[in-house]
Amino acid sequence: MPAITIGPFQRAQGSIVLPGSKSISNRALLLAALSSGTTTLTNLLDADDTQVMRNALRQLGLTVIDQEGKVCVVEGCGGQFPVRDADLFMGNAGTAIRPLTAALAMQGGNYRLSGVARMHERPIRDLVDGLRQVGAKIDYELQEGYPPIKISAAQIQIKEHVKVRGDVSSQFLTALLMALPLVAVEPVRIEVIGELISRPYIDITLKLMARFGVVVACPDAQSFIIPAKTSQSVYTSPGQLSVEGDASSASYYLALGAIGGGPVRVLGVGKNSIQGDVAFADALALMGANITAGEDWIEVAGVKNPNGKLQGITLDCTEIPDAAMTLAVAALFAEGPTRLNSIASWRVKETDRIAAMAKELKKVGAVVEEGADYIVVQAPAAKTDWCSPGEGIDTYDDHRMAMCFSLAAFGPNALQINDPNCVAKTFPTYFAELAKVVS
Repeated sequence: MPAITIGPFQRAQGSIVLPGSKSISNRALLLAALSSGTTTLTNLLDADDTQVMRNALRQLGLTVIDQEGKVCVVEGCGGQFPVRDADLFMGNAGTAIRPLTAALAMQGGNYRLSGVARMHERPIRDLVDGLRQVGAKIDYELQEGYPPIKISAAQIQIKEHVKVRGDVSSQFLTALLMALPLVAVEPVRIEVIGELISRPYIDITLKLMARFGVVVACPDAQSFIIPAKTSQSVYTSPGQLSVEGDASSASYYLALGAIGGGPVRVLGVGKNSIQGDVAFADALALMGANITAGEDWIEVAGVKNPNGKLQGITLDCTEIPDAAMTLAVAALFAEGPTRLNSIASWRVKETDRIAAMAKELKKVGAVVEEGADYIVVQAPAAKTDWCSPGEGIDTYDDHRMAMCFSLAAFGPNALQINDPNCVAKTFPTYFAELAKVVS
């Protein structure tokens, strides 16, 4: 589908069952593969990024069986992949290529990992530098610091602390945390150099590792101590693991509940979530939304302001970089400017999200200021100031751009979203589900 036209919408009301979390799904798939025993994963996300991980694991000799009802059964390999020579295509899935790179570097085999053109523009240097500290042999095939990469068999030996930068992507630290237990003859200390962004994603990693039997100590905010191996198979299957609904995907529907009056309830994620993006609800509350939550649900019913508008805010988005994109579009319906700070990681995501967001918001009439690590969005002053871009909203092969801009269809004009199928990366049925709650 080259484009879809939606809106203008007047009302949002109803409930939505969220797809499984991408972050949890891909971590759980890899941990299940590395563990001893069989793991049944329920509510596993069925989307492009998780299919990339599943296909890679199958290519590495794992038995990964998809069953009905979002269930996947993984036969663990006890830490040693059966296949020691493989050429793996990782699409544009950062949550797949980075942890898998680290796990493969521990295998003593020869592997090549590549992806789509945009993946070859997304940095992996900090992870490679960390792995080289323990003896991994990894070479860049094209551009220094970026995929494609080649991993060659090497003797892994940890002699001192492993250091990794934390200010570009938390996925580099996640990858090291998940892989180093495979070779930790003695306790291993990982030290984060500089700021650690997206700490909630590290917390997801640590909680899932604990479910598979590896408990990492955190003596301070910058240090992580991996325990020494006590058996040949480090990870042990928990038997069954249920994947939470995706908190990042929840953000679009929660914002709909505020903009469109609600109530809109998302099911599958709640106040007890292990995902950092659940804090999006707190940010929306700061903008004036009426929010209630239970253990596995969150509901938004309009806004507190009598005029029905959200209020612009200034927010440090270090903890919620993905969900912060939703706030940028929700700002179209707020009084006063909304400034989102600490979003430098947007620059190295599926596209340069700061540049893309600024360009597309301007198409509908917003006043936008962008910087290296921030964006400021001011809504059109009046309905007559809204624009109806005839060429539509471009999505840059970025699922979150498409889903975020669906909110703009609550403006006075119908809106064309180009390449809406890019949502298949994490939420293939997004626009069908959207149609159920808007009118």
